[in-house]
Amino acid sequence: MHRFPSILHRSGLATHFSETLIWRHPFKRRLATTTILLLFLLVLVAAFIASLWLDTSRFLVDNSVNNTVIIFQKRQNPPEEIIIPLNCTAQNQTQTCPTNYPRTFQAQDPEPSSEPTCPGYFRWIHEDLRPWKVTGITREMVERANSTAHFRLIIVNNKAYIETYKKSIQTRDEFTIWGILQLLRKYPGKLPDLELMFDCDDRPVIQSRYYREQNTTAPPPLFRYCGDRWTMDIVFPDWSFWGWAEINIRPWENLLREMKEGNNKTKWMEREPYAYWKGNPFVAETRQDLLACNVSDNHDWNARLYVQDWILESQQGFKQSNLASQCTHRYLQPVQHYWPIREDQKCKSIKFSVDWGNSHKRKAHEIGKAASNFIQEELKMDYVYDYMFHLLNEYAKLLKFKPIVPDGAVEICSETMACMANGLEKKFMMESMVKGPSITSPCTIPPPYEPNALAAFYRRKVNAIRRVENWENTFWDSYNQQ
Repeated sequence: MHRFPSILHRSGLATHFSETLIWRHPFKRRLATTTILLLFLLVLVAAFIASLWLDTSRFLVDNSVNNTVIIFQKRQNPPEEIIIPLNCTAQNQTQTCPTNYPRTFQAQDPEPSSEPTCPGYFRWIHEDLRPWKVTGITREMVERANSTAHFRLIIVNNKAYIETYKKSIQTRDEFTIWGILQLLRKYPGKLPDLELMFDCDDRPVIQSRYYREQNTTAPPPLFRYCGDRWTMDIVFPDWSFWGWAEINIRPWENLLREMKEGNNKTKWMEREPYAYWKGNPFVAETRQDLLACNVSDNHDWNARLYVQDWILESQQGFKQSNLASQCTHRYLQPVQHYWPIREDQKCKSIKFSVDWGNSHKRKAHEIGKAASNFIQEELKMDYVYDYMFHLLNEYAKLLKFKPIVPDGAVEICSETMACMANGLEKKFMMESMVKGPSITSPCTIPPPYEPNALAAFYRRKVNAIRRVENWENTFWDSYNQQ
């Protein structure tokens, strides 16, 4: 199963960050016999639009009713930041959405050629939406998706509305909605009208096997954080990009910087030569099986596994849960390393992978470095927002009906959420708030995979897994003979 951080799923280009305390989760996917962490190596291209027509280094929008921001481009100066603060009302008053935030954003004299191409994993947006490419998406299809959905999102005239069906686990729904509101602040006027259903649970539920026949109805479009090759759920970035208040995980932009600093504290060759995992093992049988691979009097599988008691951690102020301080082992939790770990032989598979890494330190270091580079360069928040932007735009193109605001839906905005929040929720919302409209356009989404190219991608992936499994079989055959 994959998560973006669920972004990269059909390809397996995804990691899960909910419980592991080394790398962040954008998206994850599960294979039939193998659990894989794909560490990504993509190209980061930066493009900057030149200066604003103002001479100040920042442009602060006040409470005027101007609904359009126009940026004049001057190539000789760097771009200037636009800041639009929250407009919170006085205490004991009902918080409403302000009317001064620009509903459109336009850059004068744009140069399309200057817009960078999005990272390669954006191509999986096309694959996620392929089930509706021919039929389009009808209102009836959307309504069928509400059987497990936590909320319906409606965007009409650049305003967001939420129809709530049930509460999610912890604050997943709140921070997912918060992230969508920040997207609207970042790209005002650039999102089309749309309606969608969102399920905040992990496991995908739209089974592909029910929709393979030509005469069957099209699957209901349902957004969630995870997907796998057996399902058709549409993968969306994980809520924790904007913070996970219950376990004190900061918003991604700040955490990314902290993890880079923490990663530099201990050199690779000086780290503990073991596989490392820390989390709650009681949420899935596969995690409980993993604990059998810990060091004992009888076996040392080259793994160091730690049970995380989140209740105790919360009582002690999360002193042992700082992600940036845990980059002290050479090898990460298996699902976050580009090395296949067999589902049915976890301990033996983990031992072989660590032994191989200790015998091929330079190659193992290169794999870890590629993972770190991807996280730092290709998983920046700007790309997370651009992924959301393109996913929602491509989804909206498929709608065969006019989105409307249903009875019972409530308009929401950054003010109605952050101004009324408290504690870590408020702190993380303020940390992750988009300060104002972006002065650069979104990256350009790459085209869909050609069928032959996609088939070749899967072949390379399967062949790589089989090659490692063959190495592992040879290793254990030799070991048993000795």
